[in-house]
Amino acid sequence: MNILVINSGSSSIKFQLIEMPIARVLASGMVERIGIEGGSIQYKSERGTLKLEEDFEDHNAGLKKIATVLMNPHSGVIDSADEVEAVGHRVVHGGQKFTETIRVNEEVKSNIKRLFSLAPLHNPANLTGIEVAEELFPNAEQVCVFDTAFFSSIPQKAYQYAIPQKFLDQDHIRLYGFHGTSHKYVSAKAQEYLETENLKLITIHLGNGCSITALKNGKPIDTSLGFGPANGLIMGTRAGDIDQSVVFYLQEKLGYTVEEVNTLLNKESGMLGLTGHSDLRDIEAKAEAGDPVCKLALEMNAYRIRKYIGAYAAALNGVDAIVFTAGIGENSSTIRELVCEDMDFLGIRIDRDENLQRKKGIREIQSPDAAVKILVIPTNEELEIANQVYNLVED
Repeated sequence: MNILVINSGSSSIKFQLIEMPIARVLASGMVERIGIEGGSIQYKSERGTLKLEEDFEDHNAGLKKIATVLMNPHSGVIDSADEVEAVGHRVVHGGQKFTETIRVNEEVKSNIKRLFSLAPLHNPANLTGIEVAEELFPNAEQVCVFDTAFFSSIPQKAYQYAIPQKFLDQDHIRLYGFHGTSHKYVSAKAQEYLETENLKLITIHLGNGCSITALKNGKPIDTSLGFGPANGLIMGTRAGDIDQSVVFYLQEKLGYTVEEVNTLLNKESGMLGLTGHSDLRDIEAKAEAGDPVCKLALEMNAYRIRKYIGAYAAALNGVDAIVFTAGIGENSSTIRELVCEDMDFLGIRIDRDENLQRKKGIREIQSPDAAVKILVIPTNEELEIANQVYNLVED
């Protein structure tokens, strides 16, 4: 069965065409910097590779380009859309409604739309992915895999907010958690690599969106993203943790509307708000050239992550390993070093030379005398999604 996995993020679309159940990747690629100048699409398959510099106005344009390259007569791997038998969609917020992988129908799409306000950068892009895929691959089974499902094991003391009980009981306001497919994939890989399931583990997903999760014996006990994917770490365009008094001040004293505050905190803050850039590669280049604003932004970013590591080490009563993953976590030696410096009291010590190495697969970057393993594990949300889609469709 050929399964096309679409991971439609806030500013990028990752995709893989996977032959299941043998997990053979027929083609893969990424559309980057959607809505940002300097966009591109990267693609590789057994028939060839290509990289095209092209600006993509929105996710609709990016998804249509993906279909074009998959059926390209020179480097494509399918002759027609009918060769795609299922399309798996990563959907960020499932709310209380969706707690497992599900086939797409009109009711599912309507409920995803109702959750736009909880994931304003992602759920709209996810729904666009579904609608465009239905148009481009009309005979394929369309399936949603929800980020929130993995965090169902989080105990109530961690997922409930300290507001009146009725908001949990009647309105289902609680911590849900996000990037579930990534945290699930890399935590399982860490257990396999370290040859034990009995791990106190902290997984750190760093991309344009960021999250950190504490896991005990493979099960999440807490995570930084909550009711919506805006809390916790500093992200590409999202502020992360912020004093709620700032929200009231923006509205009551500065005259911002609710919609304007939502846009500000989700689309105009984070690294973009601090530096004018949302892509960490641009920020690191400017910091390297001596830009003090970008240097400070990197320090703030790492400081927030270190605070969460400390909190989760306390929640876990220790930590055996930490995992860096996703685009920034896997590729930014700068962020990894800034995060791990001055963490000796927890037994976290990075090996600077190992940290600078570019290697494929899982690697260890801790110092020989470190008590805590520091792992870089490439995430593969697409394979995790394909597995879940195949299990549902074949059941």
